Amino acid sequence: MTNALKYPHMKIITPNNGYIGRFAPSPSGHLHFGSLVTALGGFLQAKSQGGQWLLRIEDIDPPREVIGASDAIMRCLEAHHLFWDGEVVYQSNRSDLYNEKIQYLTDQGLTYHCRCSRAQLTSLKFGQLCGCINQNLSSENSAIRFRLHNFKQKFYDELLGQVDFPKHDIPTQFAIKRKDGLFAYQLAVVVDDIQQGITEVARGADLLDATLLQFALYQAFDCPAPKFLHLPVVVTESGKKLSKQNHARKVNTDDVCANLINALGFLGLPLTKELSRESVQNILNWAIDQWDLNKIPAKTECIDNRIGQADSI
Repeated sequence: MTNALKYPHMKIITPNNGYIGRFAPSPSGHLHFGSLVTALGGFLQAKSQGGQWLLRIEDIDPPREVIGASDAIMRCLEAHHLFWDGEVVYQSNRSDLYNEKIQYLTDQGLTYHCRCSRAQLTSLKFGQLCGCINQNLSSENSAIRFRLHNFKQKFYDELLGQVDFPKHDIPTQFAIKRKDGLFAYQLAVVVDDIQQGITEVARGADLLDATLLQFALYQAFDCPAPKFLHLPVVVTESGKKLSKQNHARKVNTDDVCANLINALGFLGLPLTKELSRESVQNILNWAIDQWDLNKIPAKTECIDNRIGQADSI
């Protein structure tokens, strides 16, 4: 029985029993070294198992979108020979699907309209829901929030092992559609991962906290969750994460081989002197053959090791 038949309300694009991973950047800026590490790690995890690696552009937050960023991200991936399988999926084209799934959750009695501010929600005690749940508010100027039921406090990560969350750190509700009408990340990413048949999510450990919320949505949709692999986040020596918000420098595609070698070193692969003289494709072929999760530091963050890395092997 395929997933598409077992879960009729959630049509699956690819009823493939093999490995399917994905890279899902937001077009809020160019790729930086940290995002290249995540893309490369996900690519190698997929290709080392003979699987597919999909590309999804998560462009559901127009105010944060940088014009031309989507195209720049794809060109950067192509320059590093990180070629994706199939057509690129854009979340901005999937509003009907997201609304359909919100209606499904609403029909299950799992949503309510809320007009509380972030400060009001933050002030709620553990296990407490805001008063909006009893007011039967209209959709005007309201967020749609999802109520957690029987949520998990822990899950298994393919790199970090069992990850436990203190019960008081888990919210009793979260937004799936914002007051401004934009779809929330948690909803869109789960709907897309189910619909695209993703079997494992490889991403940065900065998204670790989102995993439990997403598990709750998988449960609500009566769909199995994929495996999760949270890779270390690249930070500076002062502990500052490399990110678009922190104005991390974009990846320079003038020396793609050095970029790949630096990223592979960060991911724990045993670099050799001969590697620096190889072509881009040969470096990737070597990396696919050498790929081993046991070589990656089992940490949520690691210091940027690029200084002299490509020249020192």
